[in-house]
Amino acid sequence: MRRWFLLGCTLALLWPKLGTAADEVVATIGERKITRAELEKHVKPKLMQLEAQRFQVLQEGLEELVANELYSLEAKARNISVDELVKRELEAKVGEPSTEEVQKLYDDNKDELEGQTLEQLRPQLIQYLKQQKMAERHQQFLEELRKKYKATTTLQPPVVQVSDGGRPARGPASAPVTIIEFSDYECPFCKRASSTVAEVLRHYGDKVRFVHRDFPLNFHQHARLAAEAAACAHAQGKFWEYHDRLWKAEDLSESGLKSLAKETGLDATKFDECLQKKPHTAAIDRDIEDGTAAGVNGTPAFFINGRMLSGAQPFEAFKQVIDEELKRAAEKKKS
Repeated sequence: MRRWFLLGCTLALLWPKLGTAADEVVATIGERKITRAELEKHVKPKLMQLEAQRFQVLQEGLEELVANELYSLEAKARNISVDELVKRELEAKVGEPSTEEVQKLYDDNKDELEGQTLEQLRPQLIQYLKQQKMAERHQQFLEELRKKYKATTTLQPPVVQVSDGGRPARGPASAPVTIIEFSDYECPFCKRASSTVAEVLRHYGDKVRFVHRDFPLNFHQHARLAAEAAACAHAQGKFWEYHDRLWKAEDLSESGLKSLAKETGLDATKFDECLQKKPHTAAIDRDIEDGTAAGVNGTPAFFINGRMLSGAQPFEAFKQVIDEELKRAAEKKKS
């Protein structure tokens, strides 16, 4: 992956000189000419999503190949078949789910089960829990085999260089993982994602630094003004308090934003003057420009150490990428 990425960067530098790629005309409408560079900029978000999907497929395939090889090596070392190895190390060590585990799974999902009773669903719940435990044991056993046979992988994910823009941040600058979010205060998906972000920060603590950047969408009536208001709160040292209240607010009109300022304990006179003069317009415009250049065309958009995660993703999606980045950082530190 890294080799192709470096090759792509090299070609990008050569194209303007060759006159056959970036400035290549791909469409003509009257006197209007559309170049390949303009086309690729227009579809950049989709291309990035495809590249992320491609990496996911490659990563899953690589994990399968590595797992198959490790299982084969261990089975050979024990002079047994792979099937027998699976029976001994997975099936025999997982066991049956407890009554309490089955009950908890049922209770946690009761609202979505459309009135079906525990007894009706017990076989399916047991099967689900067994599969879950098998998957966990599989990963645990793989880690044991990776250490035993010194297995390493070097497949690199696609990364976009995105700066924090000097914008408000939570967490230490030295954190091994930085999450940069481009967000819109009037976006319902951003509001939904805010609770997931809070869960991520609680779970990882000082291992994660979170940066907020504004990306108000032009079809949201109050999004731009809300971004200005948050910047005004930042000027008074209370960005995060105000930011968190914005996600819960139902009224993002000017009067509503001023009411939130009072609830947050801001100096009303300074806040009102700031909201009127809008001294932070250039910073918000820069956020939009940087987000667009990085491939953002909707909100929320997250960059986890430069790896794009688009939309209101569940905690598990964040966890997968963050855990991979933490592991990569730990390995880099050892070397």
